[in-house]
Amino acid sequence: MTTSQIDTLASVEAFLARTHASFIDGQQRQPRTGAHQDLFNPATNRVISRVQQADAHQVELIVQSAQQAFKSGIWSGLAPAQRERILLRFADLVEAHGEELAQLETLNQGKSIHLARAVEVGASLNYMRYMAGWATKIEGQTLDVSIPVPAGARFNAYTRREAAGVIAGIVPWNFPLMIALWKVMPALACGNTIIIKPADETPLTALRLAELAIEAGVPAGVFNVLIGKGSEAGAALVAHPKVNKVSFTGSTAVGKQVGVAALHNMTRFTLELGGKNPMLVLADADIDKAVAGAIGGGLLNQGQVCAAASRLYVHASRHKDFVEALTAQVSALKIGAGMDPDAQINALVSRKQQDSVLRYLDIARREGAQFTTGGGKPDLPGYFVQPTVLSNLQQHMTSVQEEIFGPVLSVLPFDDVEQALDMLNDSRYGLTASIWSNDLGRVMDLIPRIEAGTVWVNNHVPVDPNLPFGGYKQSGIGREFGRAAIEGFTETKSVCITY
Repeated sequence: MTTSQIDTLASVEAFLARTHASFIDGQQRQPRTGAHQDLFNPATNRVISRVQQADAHQVELIVQSAQQAFKSGIWSGLAPAQRERILLRFADLVEAHGEELAQLETLNQGKSIHLARAVEVGASLNYMRYMAGWATKIEGQTLDVSIPVPAGARFNAYTRREAAGVIAGIVPWNFPLMIALWKVMPALACGNTIIIKPADETPLTALRLAELAIEAGVPAGVFNVLIGKGSEAGAALVAHPKVNKVSFTGSTAVGKQVGVAALHNMTRFTLELGGKNPMLVLADADIDKAVAGAIGGGLLNQGQVCAAASRLYVHASRHKDFVEALTAQVSALKIGAGMDPDAQINALVSRKQQDSVLRYLDIARREGAQFTTGGGKPDLPGYFVQPTVLSNLQQHMTSVQEEIFGPVLSVLPFDDVEQALDMLNDSRYGLTASIWSNDLGRVMDLIPRIEAGTVWVNNHVPVDPNLPFGGYKQSGIGREFGRAAIEGFTETKSVCITY
């Protein structure tokens, strides 16, 4: 255990001291009847700030604000280069306030300050600048057509991509700042307006981003933030007939509800959902690198990552060495608060999530799993769970089939590659997977046979703004990043001119 803490910035303290509310039409607005909600530091279980939850009137108000801003053309009517410049200024302001945003994220979500700095802020800056550039590169096609009538007529046919309109972006609690920007930046680059609905537990960085967007020159009403319970405010937003597209990231169970609600109005939607992601370690793999990959890919953000490696399939000839090395390194990880720069495992986001992970560990015990390390919670006041390695498992066990979303790694042996493929694909999820091997021919044969939206080789978890991301099966519908994101936030219009 470690106890050192970095100093909290004065600007962070001042922001936390405020009582926050939904960001509508360029400013935070107090609801008429909304209830207060306390926000907690996951490492201490202490209240750090408060928000006022939106009432039904505010849900209507925020959609009207976004719709009016879209119809007015104050954003979509700008020249693409103007939108690009404003979005680049937005990125510059995020960079200038990077430490402030990182500390807010750590204090509200619980993650390591190193992760908040490098990923939530650092990786997001790359994404912001990449997506800002798309504002000037949206394109259609010219098409040859073979229309037979009227006789002798000539045709000019082409397509154009147009902004979809009002976007509802539903953001989870595991990477609140980064995933909010995954939705905001492509939506705004395309000329849309957007309403971000952050998770109940982690609304602070979305609110600060909205303030910085206004400072950068994004017009009022273009970027709004709805604060409230997902089951109430979020559900009302998704079901609103004036919302044109829903972009949801979260659990598969809630994603299904979002999809059904959106279909009532034929609202377009993209769902990036859960995963139970396998890591395949072949006999020739470098075990030291594979173990490091399992820790980095499986315990990042305490395993609260949809793409996390959580099912580790290791060739039987290497299984014992792998488990021993993994157990030794995991058991040595230091547990502590996210603001402790020496801590390697931090608190989960909430007591609810802590209880959920501990329930899964109890189920693993009842089903006969062997705990080679971890398995409980440390003697700390926050929402901590010890990083855990499970062995002596069967494919049907809960810890192999269910997304635990915590610091739990399940290791299973396999005898041959065909058996391994059957085990890898034996899941209702299909978000990501990784292969660990130096046999390029075998790796290239395996990649097409793995049912996953992303397959990494000799690494696990990195994403890039230009690389489409999304899942097979119940891991989602649609793709984010790159051209796929632009296509997801636009409508295609076909034009046919007779002359």
